[in-house]
Amino acid sequence: MRKLLFLSALSSLLALASCATKQESMSDNSAYEVMNHVMVSAHSCWFKSGDPAFKPYRMDAELNSFSGKPRILLVRKGSKDIRPVLVVMAEGSPAKVQVFGPMMGETIGERIGHDVTRWSGGNTSCN
Repeated sequence: MRKLLFLSALSSLLALASCATKQESMSDNSAYEVMNHVMVSAHSCWFKSGDPAFKPYRMDAELNSFSGKPRILLVRKGSKDIRPVLVVMAEGSPAKVQVFGPMMGETIGERIGHDVTRWSGGNTSCN
């Protein structure tokens, strides 16, 4: 049920994002708003695009966090090991974004860092 609600919400957000311009002005730089923007951009650029670097992974979003630290997680598809390989988390207003996990030590880590920095600043471009 939780996954169905997530997919429904993600679908709505992606529909709204498709109408957006390349550079958006975020009215509120809260952690939730920034992470929502990063989630939509990551889904579009990393997963929906079919990027081979992200095919072995799936994204889980935990935006409604009671800790006030919304985050997205990347985990390996089909693995029994449910530990995330990438965590993107924000807190505060203006949001401070953190990116960490084993993927950041791999070749793709630099690209992930650049993508998240760009998206957390309001840019929706994939590269």
